[in-house]
Amino acid sequence: MAASSTTSGAASPPAGGVRVVLDDVAIRRALVRIAHEVVERTETLPELYLVAIPNGGVPLARIIAAQVRAISGLEVPVGILDTTLYRDDLTARGVRPPLRRTEMPSAVDDRAVVLVDDVVSTGRTIRAAMDALMDFGRPRSVQVIGLVDRGHRELPIKIDFVGKNVPTQREERVVLRGLSGDLEGPLEVVILESDGGAA
Repeated sequence: MAASSTTSGAASPPAGGVRVVLDDVAIRRALVRIAHEVVERTETLPELYLVAIPNGGVPLARIIAAQVRAISGLEVPVGILDTTLYRDDLTARGVRPPLRRTEMPSAVDDRAVVLVDDVVSTGRTIRAAMDALMDFGRPRSVQVIGLVDRGHRELPIKIDFVGKNVPTQREERVVLRGLSGDLEGPLEVVILESDGGAA
C-alpha cells in the first residue's frame, strides 16, 4: 500500500474498509513532540528507561530514544516486554496468543520507566505490562506513551503521553503497520472494519 499523502494527522477518506489516521510523517512528528515532553517532564532524566510493548511499541520506542538522544545527548535504554502471560482476558478470548520476545537490558530498580505502546484501548495490555514489569525490579515511577488512544477504557489506566486521540467504534480495529510489510520502514496507523478485540 502506498504512503498516504496526509501529513497533518487527519483521517483520510475511507477506501475499501481502510482509513488512514496517521501516516509516517504524522507519526514521526507526534513522536518528536512526545520525546520533548518526556525530556521536559522527567526530573531524573539519566534514570529514564523506555520499555516497549511488542510488536508496535518496539519501533516507536526506538524512534523516541533516538529523539531523546538528539535533544539531551543521553543514551536511553530500550527494553522489550511481552505481556502475553500477564493478561487477564486470555480465558475469555478462548485463544492463547503466541509468546513474543522479551529483552530487558537491565533491571528497572529506581528507574523512571516509560511504557511505549502503539494503540491503547481498554487498558488491559498496559495493566499486564505493569504487572510484568515488576518481575524486573521496582521502578521509581511508571508512565505510559500511547501513539493512539482509541478510547473504550475498561480499567482506570492513564496515558501520560498521547500522539493522537482517535474516536472509534468497538468493532473497528486500529492498527500500526509498515508500508513495506514489516515495522522497520515507513509506518502508518489505520482503522480497519473488523470484529477484532481491543488492547
